[in-house]
Amino acid sequence: MSEDDSQQNFILGFLMALIALVIFFVIGIVLWHKSHNPATALAGAKPPAVVISAPAPGAEPKLAEVTETVTVTIPDGASIRVVNGVVNFYFATGSADLAPGAAEALAAVIKGVESGRKAVISGFHDTTGDTAINEQLARKRAEMVRDVLVGLGVPAAKVDLQKPAVTAGTGNNAEARRVEVKLVD
Repeated sequence: MSEDDSQQNFILGFLMALIALVIFFVIGIVLWHKSHNPATALAGAKPPAVVISAPAPGAEPKLAEVTETVTVTIPDGASIRVVNGVVNFYFATGSADLAPGAAEALAAVIKGVESGRKAVISGFHDTTGDTAINEQLARKRAEMVRDVLVGLGVPAAKVDLQKPAVTAGTGNNAEARRVEVKLVD
């Protein structure tokens, strides 16, 4: 009887080891596929800077020119809206990445600055989370938009960066996480 018990224990132990081996094998394959999948590899990559176009013939030279084509990964929630001449850049939570089309959206602002007006950039943040961190992020977002304007040839002296402000009351948090660019005389 003891010999039968030892054979059963051996078989059960062997089966348990085989099951564990299969489980570890499946987990290993899943992890390997995740680390070698191009979509997940790009998800952690930081998006490159905004592409700036070369100047038109006869125009004043820009500060930068296109040297290569890049693919930009934009987080959910990033968008641009132009309403009544005000360019609004909306951002994903915790992000300062601009949505595609920043240069095109700022075309009217650039023309306004060329005609003698000044661009005023205001960063806003929502009421959720730590106020100090939100203000830093709102400032970083506004500086990103300023850097795009300057990179497109707008003189830094013609860009006024205002202190970040909190948006409370009307609208939702996604609308509050924005940078506004207005033209003033």
